[in-house]
Amino acid sequence: MATAGLYDDSGKWLYKTGLPAKSGVGGGIIAVSPGKFGIAVISPPLDAAGNSIRAQKAIADISNTLGGNHYVVQPW
Repeated sequence: MATAGLYDDSGKWLYKTGLPAKSGVGGGIIAVSPGKFGIAVISPPLDAAGNSIRAQKAIADISNTLGGNHYVVQPW
């Protein structure tokens, strides 16, 4: 899921959010922050890679607010 879940944009997504995710052609994305939470968003408008534009934004914003990116080094 981490390396191919968002088609050609999987690498960009993982670098930006740190969340393994899978998108569908209907506009849905599911993502998981291991040990913290799972999230699903559905919003049909798709980008050129076939991923929901609004779902990407919503998941990224929620993950950033909740500290979902486990690749980010937290200050002591």
